[in-house]
Amino acid sequence: KVDPDAIVSDISVGMQQRVEILKMLYRDNEVLIFDEPTAVLTPQEIDELMEIMRGFRKEGKSILFITHKLAEIMAVADRCSVLRKGKYIGTVDIANTTKEELSRMMVGRDVQLEVQKKESKPGETILAVRDLTVPSRTHNNNAVKNVSFDVRAGEIVCIAGIEGNGQTELIYGITGLEKITGGTVTLNGKDITHASIRERSKAGMSHIPEDRHKHGLVLDYPLEANMVLQRYWDPKFQNKGIIKYGEVRKYANRLIEQFDVRSGQGPITIARSMSGGNQQKAIIAREIDKDPQLLVAVQPTRGLDVGAIEYIHSQLVAQRDAGKAVLLVSLELDEVMKLPDRILVMYEGEIVGEFNPKETTVEELGLYMAGAKKQS
Repeated sequence: KVDPDAIVSDISVGMQQRVEILKMLYRDNEVLIFDEPTAVLTPQEIDELMEIMRGFRKEGKSILFITHKLAEIMAVADRCSVLRKGKYIGTVDIANTTKEELSRMMVGRDVQLEVQKKESKPGETILAVRDLTVPSRTHNNNAVKNVSFDVRAGEIVCIAGIEGNGQTELIYGITGLEKITGGTVTLNGKDITHASIRERSKAGMSHIPEDRHKHGLVLDYPLEANMVLQRYWDPKFQNKGIIKYGEVRKYANRLIEQFDVRSGQGPITIARSMSGGNQQKAIIAREIDKDPQLLVAVQPTRGLDVGAIEYIHSQLVAQRDAGKAVLLVSLELDEVMKLPDRILVMYEGEIVGEFNPKETTVEELGLYMAGAKKQS
């Protein structure tokens, strides 16, 4: 299923993963190490990878599988050793343990695996997208084709779909990272279709980006500088163009404490040296503290442990309960089913279905994601 003539940078992350597996296979290795192999795969690709791993086990190969996804540990592992903050906690046989027990070992406390939220009470429309068309960077067709939807105050709307079906370009069009070729985007009744990223930010939009390294942080800046990336021009942080570093540090310290961002040297820690979970917490702290009307969160829990996921879910629900509009993009089916109030499924650049998570199933969503079904 791998095209040998394709350029690696042009193929999906799932396909890149398969290339890595093939490289291991033709060397005929006996010990295989998979380090977070599913962090960037779709549900279907994860199932395929699990099958491949079971096949390796039958062939007598030894597999070291590094992951924090409980469902995957339960699905393929025979034994599980848990590390927490660099220390060995213990080893358990999977046949004799539960997800709850594993999460307790991983985090050091009981973790709420279900999302706790009250019934939503949607208010007025905050984001209105009409007939949005966004071109593709990789081919001549449009990546997003005439997409229309609303997000209202006090609700979480999730864009679901298999990676590569236009979700990234849709968010780029809404947030200003990509020029759109048709349609309109309205925020709080104000047309922001051609507004700059800073204008959108000032109008009440916050964005937790898909790629935290590329669009979320300046990796070689300290944490405190990253905390004010969206606000350094505020009079609070500068005077006639000179940054007030004392104020910046005070602000960063407040966010570090409030959002439990852990870093070796506090506000002066270089962002690159922090764990993925704490880099993500820093971005979430910065974006939520702006008190936005619309929070756009793209795969906010990708690559994070169960404790960090629980925390981020609670923050998104808190924003919704505070009357904010939340637009979520997620590939994690668990998250898609538990967190939002409405689900919109994208396939080949179009919205093919709208669902209430309480009234649908993973199987039904899967059919729409694969293009087998479409609502008229």
